[in-house]
Amino acid sequence: MTGLDTTSKPLALTCEGVDRAAHHRQDEAWLAAAWSHPTTRVFVVSGGQVLVEDTPDGGTELVMTPAFEAPETEQHRYFLGIDPEGVRYFALQKDTLPGRMDDIARPAGLREVGGLLSPLQAGLMVHAVALENWQRMHRFCSRCGERTVIAAAGHIRRCPACGAEHYPRTDPAVIMLVTDEKDRALLGRQVHWPEGRFSTLAGFVEPGESLEHAVRREVQEEVGVTVGDVQYVASQPWPFPSSLMLGFNAQAVSSDIVVDGEEIHEARWFSRDELRAAFASGEVLPPFGISIAARLIEMWFGEPLPRQGGTPRPAA
Repeated sequence: MTGLDTTSKPLALTCEGVDRAAHHRQDEAWLAAAWSHPTTRVFVVSGGQVLVEDTPDGGTELVMTPAFEAPETEQHRYFLGIDPEGVRYFALQKDTLPGRMDDIARPAGLREVGGLLSPLQAGLMVHAVALENWQRMHRFCSRCGERTVIAAAGHIRRCPACGAEHYPRTDPAVIMLVTDEKDRALLGRQVHWPEGRFSTLAGFVEPGESLEHAVRREVQEEVGVTVGDVQYVASQPWPFPSSLMLGFNAQAVSSDIVVDGEEIHEARWFSRDELRAAFASGEVLPPFGISIAARLIEMWFGEPLPRQGGTPRPAA
């Protein structure tokens, strides 16, 4: 397979430059000192959104404040990590985002700004959004039904009744670019996607299943194509709401397509020339760069995919 060298290009939404420092999460004295330190930076997360602002140089940044300027909340204070300069980062979960009198900041979600923030800030936002979603959706003990309490700076929920500990949920999902003996790429359109929207195939890993088997099973179930060799490429957190996308290249040993009609409405083999022409004519809408799907396609395509509209949308 020929392709574009993307090894030096970090995936969007993957954190770089932050030590999560998990050993501090249950050290209340250390956390209190970190919170009160003048260099500590805090941002609020609410409903998967944060406040961002555009910078004079055309960039986009998280709105962060010193801890003493942050809204008050003790229970929903999540420690995210430390950067190489020693700055500690916290996220606060609130019911609503705080108002801003300067009218510069705006609320935004990961789909909108995940590819615009720096790798460090995108990683912080992913961490905070994933924790917030888990905290909101898992307030009661799955063992006894009692309401749980937050511990470990937002990374554990403990049951005061039965003593059970519950940890943030992450669902593994495989996402794969399938190619055939002619080096054509197999792309599909999900039933709820607009006309022309194509991307790589993907699906969740089932209990007791290896990743390689999940790749082969999902491709067979969704489009009826048999896959042989499977090679891991990279992973990407995808907190919509709690997935970890595990990217693969997969080699097809059959080419007849039979879509399942439940998840996949349409699937096609594309040569590079065919895909390039389909992008140019508007027949096919390219996935946006925020997702690992775009990276997998780019590696095969051999050049960056065209971009649309400036607002990233996920392809997986």
